[in-house]
Amino acid sequence: MSGDSSVWILGIHMTKFGKHVDKDLVDLASEAALGALADAGVTMDRIGVLASGNLMYAQAGLGQQLQKQIGQTGIPVYNVANACATGATALRTAIMAIKAGECDFGLAVGVEKLSGAGLLGVSAKPPQSETWTRSGRFGAIEPLDGRVGTETMPGVFAQIGLEYEHKYGGTDFELFARISEKNHAHSTLNPLAAYQKRLSLEQIMGDVMIAYPNTRPMCSANTDGAAAAVVVSGERLRTLSLEQRRRAIKISASVLTTDPYEEACQVLPNVNTLTRNAARTAYEQAGVAPADLDLVELHDCFATAELVHYDNLMLCEPGNAVDFFRSGATWRDGRTPVNVSGGLESKGHPIAATGIANIWEVATHLRGEAGQRQIDGATVGLAHVIGLGSACGVHILEKSGV
Repeated sequence: MSGDSSVWILGIHMTKFGKHVDKDLVDLASEAALGALADAGVTMDRIGVLASGNLMYAQAGLGQQLQKQIGQTGIPVYNVANACATGATALRTAIMAIKAGECDFGLAVGVEKLSGAGLLGVSAKPPQSETWTRSGRFGAIEPLDGRVGTETMPGVFAQIGLEYEHKYGGTDFELFARISEKNHAHSTLNPLAAYQKRLSLEQIMGDVMIAYPNTRPMCSANTDGAAAAVVVSGERLRTLSLEQRRRAIKISASVLTTDPYEEACQVLPNVNTLTRNAARTAYEQAGVAPADLDLVELHDCFATAELVHYDNLMLCEPGNAVDFFRSGATWRDGRTPVNVSGGLESKGHPIAATGIANIWEVATHLRGEAGQRQIDGATVGLAHVIGLGSACGVHILEKSGV
């Protein structure tokens, strides 16, 4: 048993995403944490480290407040905030503690309350400076030495999608809308998604324009929610029950990146480079290739983001994201299903919870427990999140061979 440095997901849970007016952050975090512990078949006294992720309403000591609800055992607590990669970073914190030999069990939680928050990153007023100009009601324009102009998330990812269109061609408003059509169709099979309604292409294209080419249904939904995971060392896993070992999911790769230095990108980040770097490292760690993936949960904060991340995650040849999507590969019955959960556009995006929720989706399929949306025979999957600031988390998961 000695020398086993692997780390496994033993238990994982996510709350239903949506509006939870009767629950605060600690309530939601407790629900997810207790659900993950129950799923793992262990109690809080086994946990050696807790990583608690929250971003928008971060409270000093949220992890310690969570302990007061689920069990105070004196263990180290890390309160984590890392933009949209907060949940993935919390999980990686627990993974690193186990790999360092500090403990055998870790608990990672991500929680957010965002329902009614409006469009994240939208400025209420333009900055009072001659070097800035106003861009309608969607925020301000950054100084022109930046790589892309607008400071707000809808504008940033609209421009990233249009940049891809300009570079490689083949895209148009309708193609981006069809990506959203896919995700909303997938959501109808996910009972934990905030929105479970199939939308027609006409409904999507005819809705309120947020930042061309993304209309409202093509944008991630701000919701309340939490997700949590219990992780365990490979050595300790060997001592657990057959059922626990059977349902355990191997974390074959856990990678976190930020932007490398690029002369043209000092105002706003290049979401492509840090994602591609994370993906390349993850495939090397796991010893798998993109073609080996049975499903992918990627960060579709906007429909335009999903398209460029097909390329960044190397699911297709460079520049071929449009042909990859048009082939039907990313639908649930395609060769590389993407965002079978419904994605952030319909499942919802409670920021700090998203990184673990994406991993929950992949793990649930690898366990064969995804119900009507199950990808049959799934054995390898990838979860991806990206937070502007910048941070990108990529995890590759594999089914237990027990």
